[in-house]
Amino acid sequence: MVVQTFQLKIADSEFAERKEKLRAYVEEMGVSGIILFDSDYILYFTGFKFIPTERPIAFAMTSQGNSGLYVPRLEFEHARANALIDRVDYYKEYPDKTHPAQGLLNMLSDMGLNDTVLADHDGYPWIFGYRGPALTESGYTVKSPRAFIEDQMAIKSEAEIRLLQESARWGNLAHQLLQRYTVVGATETVVEQRASNEATLAMMDAIGPIYRAQNTNGAFAGYRGQIGRNASIPHALANNITFQKGDVLVTGATAGVWGYVSELERTMFLGNPTDEQKRLFDHMLALQDLAIAAIEPGKPCSAVDTEVRQYFADHDLTEYWKHHSGHTIGIRYHEGPFLDVGDDTIIQPGMVFTVEPGLYAPGIGGFRHSDTVVVREDGVAFITYYPRDLDSLILPA
Repeated sequence: MVVQTFQLKIADSEFAERKEKLRAYVEEMGVSGIILFDSDYILYFTGFKFIPTERPIAFAMTSQGNSGLYVPRLEFEHARANALIDRVDYYKEYPDKTHPAQGLLNMLSDMGLNDTVLADHDGYPWIFGYRGPALTESGYTVKSPRAFIEDQMAIKSEAEIRLLQESARWGNLAHQLLQRYTVVGATETVVEQRASNEATLAMMDAIGPIYRAQNTNGAFAGYRGQIGRNASIPHALANNITFQKGDVLVTGATAGVWGYVSELERTMFLGNPTDEQKRLFDHMLALQDLAIAAIEPGKPCSAVDTEVRQYFADHDLTEYWKHHSGHTIGIRYHEGPFLDVGDDTIIQPGMVFTVEPGLYAPGIGGFRHSDTVVVREDGVAFITYYPRDLDSLILPA
């Protein structure tokens, strides 16, 4: 008899399947191996999450499937304990007297990676002050595997979808608390910190010691400065604004679980909205309904955004348009493909999209809901589930 225990993480067997798909692609491309520097790619294929700094870290795999990680000394035990990998090599420090790039070249040579390789970057990227030689300066010919990897990451497994559902559960709680604590005279920082902290502590109590964030730590809900007149700025920044009667509020909520994040956003009102605000809210809701209904397997992403933009044009709303209709999400809070007229990627079952067409009217407010949905064979299913109707989103003032 097989006894299954409760798990909220990606199984080792799934990581093995991911690496096998990658290995087969390496073999198909006729190169000696692949080198990855992107921390999200390394997490996706090995389960090892690290904080990228000036200290280079690299994943390497041969066309036969032998894999290795190259890390600084301070990450050695961390990597060895958590990465599903065949070998872990380390260097002392960066920059040190011997540049870490030399140790990486030694590992690659020992593994048999030579001449032409796949690599997501021509050497470790120059971040946080890092400087080092490109792979091509060391005699390698480099081809990019990014399109293949991004396509692989875009189709979520059932285990990944369960993690996104778990993220949505705690993002939902954080948002409930955010709405509850938002009152006239309170400040943005106090309200979002209180809501996020309480939701995070509840999540830690519920999931227990098995919890791993591997990205955004805990649950979060906030406004990011999209309050009052700033609500019409889609990517405003937090400013510790004091809430006032009549404010239009645009929210955001999520929770990090085993490397995955969902997205929940709502438009709320502190006190009764004006007739014009109600009109734009209704259009926003209609646009989101239209976009969700337009997502179908076998259809290009561009077709969804085309329908949304046509609605803007038909209702004389184009002046309030500022961005595409959505994007995929998973390990990153923005992934591709995109619900945009310029992206003809075919929608497939297993893709998880945020759906968030918005309207932005200076002096009136910003109007944007975002829901996370998963594409199924017969359409889409909601992962987020917070109320979307106007009455549920009017706060007493």
